[in-house]
Amino acid sequence: MTDAFEQSRSPPEAAAAAPEPKLAIDASRQFPEWLAEQKVSLAFTTYQSGKLFFVGRQPNGKLAVHERTFNRCMGLWGDGQTLWMSSLYQLWRFENALGPGELHQGHDRLYVPQIGYTTGDLDIHDVSVDARGRPVFVATLFSCLATTSETHSFATTWQPPFISKLAAEDRCHLNGLAMDDGTPRYVTAVAATDVADGWREHRRNGGIVIDVVTGDVVLGGLSMPHSPRLRDGRLYLLDSGAGHFGYADLAAGRFERIAFCPGYLRGLSFVGRFAVVGLSRPREENKTFAGLPLGEALAARGVSPRCGILVIDLRSGDIVHWLNIQGVVEELYDVALLPDVVRPMALGFKTDEIRRVLSWQPAPSG
Repeated sequence: MTDAFEQSRSPPEAAAAAPEPKLAIDASRQFPEWLAEQKVSLAFTTYQSGKLFFVGRQPNGKLAVHERTFNRCMGLWGDGQTLWMSSLYQLWRFENALGPGELHQGHDRLYVPQIGYTTGDLDIHDVSVDARGRPVFVATLFSCLATTSETHSFATTWQPPFISKLAAEDRCHLNGLAMDDGTPRYVTAVAATDVADGWREHRRNGGIVIDVVTGDVVLGGLSMPHSPRLRDGRLYLLDSGAGHFGYADLAAGRFERIAFCPGYLRGLSFVGRFAVVGLSRPREENKTFAGLPLGEALAARGVSPRCGILVIDLRSGDIVHWLNIQGVVEELYDVALLPDVVRPMALGFKTDEIRRVLSWQPAPSG
């Protein structure tokens, strides 16, 4: 199944904009049925093309794809009702405006951007929510974890022990965040460097996992790792520059591979016994991706890098379903699963629809 999707624009913007390459999305034959069986929908960000995508199901069982435009959207967190997303210089909280059983244009979730924090360009990567309901995010430019502030761009909450100064220098390319019961527990960085942009010299094998509680480096030797996630007591992560999804054997200090994925990996979520991983096609002109083990692994297998979503069975390591993306979208950053959601959509700022969708909270009785 292959469909073309075009960005929603108001008529003046559509007339002024140059034609964009068409976006084609096709999926493995049983991918829609898998979404139905797991009772989830997908959301993912494509920071290079500035799109927030939702993938659900139509009443006829086919895929339903919805997208909105947000400049450099990256980190994503969702629980079905609330959605947090970082963009170029803001952090947005979306809330579902529909009640149980309500539909809007055939969608059972309508995510409205209710609160926006203007952070400045912090290069925010992973985003999560702590036990108090506060957003926690990786401020990559400042090599630290942070939360929102009512008076400043951000409030720092933690930084690696080897970072000697809080500075807008992207010293180690801190990027991934794993939460444990509502508390930050592990982070990933491309290298343990303490000079401006120092991580770029160690992209091939300088990647590390840090224990936030102790400050210790608990795993090393990775290639640009991303998206650490704790599940059932095990720390999963992506060895992005090598193309492998796996987990950290913390006792042995070793990365255990589960599956090779043909692309640069970012974004990881779980449902049941399945992992959902995002794939990107590394840009040839971008030196960040040059000389990584991924290129050698792809060449050895005789394939080119892909962009899309993979569903991996944790028991076997097999890729059981996939979503392939071609056209204007080449790079994904984050993937979130939305539980008990059939067909989600969101409001953006490129059309007038956001002016006309209104909701209100009833006054308390008594």
